[in-house]
Amino acid sequence: MSRADEQYLAIISDILDHGYYDTNRTVTNTYKLPHKIMQFDLEQEFPILTTKKVAFKTATKELLWIYRDQSNDVLKLQEQNVHIWDEWMMEDGTIGTAYGWIVGKYHLIDNLIEGIKRDPQGRRHIMSLWQNEWLDTGSLHPCAFMTMWDVTDGRLNCMLVQRSADMGLGVPFNMSQYALLAHIVAQCTGYRPGIFTHVINNAHIYENHVEQLRGQLGRLSEAYPAPKLWINPDKTSIYDFTADDVKLIDYRYHDTIKMDVSV
Repeated sequence: MSRADEQYLAIISDILDHGYYDTNRTVTNTYKLPHKIMQFDLEQEFPILTTKKVAFKTATKELLWIYRDQSNDVLKLQEQNVHIWDEWMMEDGTIGTAYGWIVGKYHLIDNLIEGIKRDPQGRRHIMSLWQNEWLDTGSLHPCAFMTMWDVTDGRLNCMLVQRSADMGLGVPFNMSQYALLAHIVAQCTGYRPGIFTHVINNAHIYENHVEQLRGQLGRLSEAYPAPKLWINPDKTSIYDFTADDVKLIDYRYHDTIKMDVSV
C-alpha cells in the first residue's frame, strides 16, 4: 500500500472523528484539527494518493509556473489547460503579489540552490512566500508558504510548512508537488532525494466534502502500491525543466472524486 494513502487517510479519519466544527474565511464551515504531519522517504516511494486520481501533470505545471516561471499570470496556466487559479484571478489576469511573484522578487529558488551548493551544512536554507509587505496585494495569502532544507549524508531533505490545508482538494496536490520540488532541487544541487516532511498547521475538511472523503476512506484496503518517479537525468537547472521531464511510472489509482472548491 502507498504510504501516502495510509498517512493522508489517517489524518482524514482523525478530523472526521475528532475535528472542531466552526466557521472560517469562506462561506463553507469546516471540521479542523491543528498540527498534522506526514513524512516520506523519497528514495523509497513517491507520495501521491492512489485511493483517488491526482492530476499529477496539472500539479507539475502549477509547480513550474511558481518556481521556474516565477509567474503570477493565470492566463499562462490557462494556456496549458490548467484552471485551478481561475477563481482567484484578479481583473488584470494575475493573482497579484503572491506565489511566483514573490519567488521572483526575492530570488528565492536561485538563492536556495546557490546556498545549498555553497554551504550544504548551512541551517538557513529557507524559502518563505510569506512576505508581510505583499500579502494584501495578492489575491490569496499563500497556504503552502515555506520550505526548509537540510543536507544529511548525501541526501537533500525538505520540510514543507502549510498554514492552511484543504484536505480534500489542496493537500493531495501539495504533497505530490513539493515532493517533486524536492527531487528537482536535489538533482539541481547534486544530492540524492531524502526525507520529505509535510507539516500542516490547520488541517480542515469542508463540510461539503465529508461524504466524498468517507467514501475515499472505504478504498483504503484497496489502495495500490506507490508509483515510481522518473525525472530527466539530463536536467540540472530548474529553468530547463518542463512538464515532460517528469513522469510517474506504474501510477495506478481509483476514480476521481469530485469536490467543490471554497473560495
